[in-house]
Amino acid sequence: MEVLLLTDISGVGKKNDLIVVKAGFALNHLLPERKALVVTPNVRKRYAEQIKHRALERDREREIQMSLSKTLTGKVIHVSGKGSKAGKLYASVSEDQISAALKEEYSIAIPASAIVIADHIKKTGNHTVTITVGTQSVPVTIEVKAVTE
Repeated sequence: MEVLLLTDISGVGKKNDLIVVKAGFALNHLLPERKALVVTPNVRKRYAEQIKHRALERDREREIQMSLSKTLTGKVIHVSGKGSKAGKLYASVSEDQISAALKEEYSIAIPASAIVIADHIKKTGNHTVTITVGTQSVPVTIEVKAVTE
């Protein structure tokens, strides 16, 4: 069933998006709670300007994501943590640390939830993590150094 969203719904879409959802979801959730309208020719005419504006906004978001993924490609992020002289860290490197390092080094704000660490990083050296930007996943190198006291 094709519907027009009247509000932003996490995991589904943003306001003024034309989306296709299952009939049960639309009939039991979206329509009774007045979060969407069934798309009819009258609805298309009435909301044409908002739909067009949202489509342009989606294109802009996609361009920003593409440029951000190109910017991240080939970057090396430097992270340090307390560790031993043997090169082992006392605590593993977290997504929050990587996000903070990205913001500090390159002025790029990436939420910690967009960073995927395959294995716990508890050793010094270079490691690869994946950063998800929109629909693209970009591998980024993390250089970990131990600070000994």
